[in-house]
Amino acid sequence: MPCLSQGTVAVALSGGVDSLMALSRLLEEGAACLGLHASFLPEDERSRRVRERLQAICRELQVPFHHIDCSRAFSEAIIQPFVRGFAQGLTPNPCSLCNPRIKFGLLLDTAQELGAWFLATGHYARLLRQGASRPALMRGRDAAKEQSYFLALVPPDRLARACFPLGELCKEEVKDAVQRRFGEVPSPEESQEICFVPGNDYRAFLERQPVDLPGPGPMLGTDGTFFGEHEGLHRYTVGQRRGLGIAHSEPLYVLDKDAAGNRLIVGPRRELTGSSCTLEAVNYLLPYREWPRPIWVQCNYRQQPRRAEARQRESGLCLFWHESGMPAVPGQIGAVYSANGQVLAGGIIRGR
Repeated sequence: MPCLSQGTVAVALSGGVDSLMALSRLLEEGAACLGLHASFLPEDERSRRVRERLQAICRELQVPFHHIDCSRAFSEAIIQPFVRGFAQGLTPNPCSLCNPRIKFGLLLDTAQELGAWFLATGHYARLLRQGASRPALMRGRDAAKEQSYFLALVPPDRLARACFPLGELCKEEVKDAVQRRFGEVPSPEESQEICFVPGNDYRAFLERQPVDLPGPGPMLGTDGTFFGEHEGLHRYTVGQRRGLGIAHSEPLYVLDKDAAGNRLIVGPRRELTGSSCTLEAVNYLLPYREWPRPIWVQCNYRQQPRRAEARQRESGLCLFWHESGMPAVPGQIGAVYSANGQVLAGGIIRGR
């Protein structure tokens, strides 16, 4: 890890096994570390206990501990855009925005103010550094856990200050090692998919927010067939089958959301397909002219990457899959990879 020879490393400590393992590995390698714990939400009794336990762990390890309250910045940069995105008919990806805006934005800035050169996190991803060139962001070794997709929007100059000690490890060995060293960790449960949404019920969360959400509207087939009324576009995602309340001769899926007309477009599985998409606000981790061919595109964390072609346009980066498959969902993140797992670019999906 190059960060070991270049000054103090701030370790972002959430209280879970991954961040504690990152700290443990760095200390074992002889790095000078400080612990940095951020509160993304207003502190409650549970989060206070996590903070105090982390502080005690750092005291035992003789590691300086710092706590910062990021709740206001997190609300402005992550929660409010998430709510606005759904109100506009999008399906935002807050985790992918949190990394460039908060973790490798505000937290990295704070780490540098505290005298640290690098910020280490518990992400399962790898960084390959070759001389003075920009680091290459690579998939982590654990295929089931790797998180490079969520890091695709982090700018290259910020990645140059990042450190991912778990990139070569697998989740199970991390859990075993942390249990042996620390016993019960401060926050033993796995992180929620959306950390600020209680119970992962984003629909209920949205409906509690002070925003005008689209109300009921027509559910239509691609040929204009009327199937009934939807309950608000924010309650549906492209590819959804359950919960439509439609009696039909074959299962119907959400094909698209027409925000301008407040219409939900539905149809059979064979119509749930896409062959292209456009990325906006593209973050190039390798200049486009240097891209290897072929490329692979991943438009959802759970989806397998698909072979594609890319074209730069004024409107953004246009991607064309070699074979049609699940359509890209506006508001989600598109990550472009090389065949060997290097992240070439990332952007926000705005169109097909």
